[in-house]
Amino acid sequence: MSSPIITKIIEEMNDLPDNLQQQVLKFVVTLRQQHLQTSGNAWDVLESLTGTVEAPADWSAEHDHYLYGTPKRQETDS
Repeated sequence: MSSPIITKIIEEMNDLPDNLQQQVLKFVVTLRQQHLQTSGNAWDVLESLTGTVEAPADWSAEHDHYLYGTPKRQETDS
C-alpha cells in the first residue's frame, strides 16, 4: 500500500530524465543510510563500521604493539 507522499514522488520521478532519476535514487539511499546510522544503537553503529578500518593482518593479536609500541608477542614469518 502506497502513501500519498510516495505516490507523488513516483509521479514526479516519472517526468525526470534517467540521469536525474539516478541522482534522486542515490540521494534517497544516502538519506536512508544516515537515518539507520542515527536511529540505531551502539551495536548497530559498530556493525556498520565492520570491515571499514584498514589495519595490519595481525592487528587483533598485536594491538598493544600498534597502539602502545610494546614488543610484538609473536614474530612474523616474513
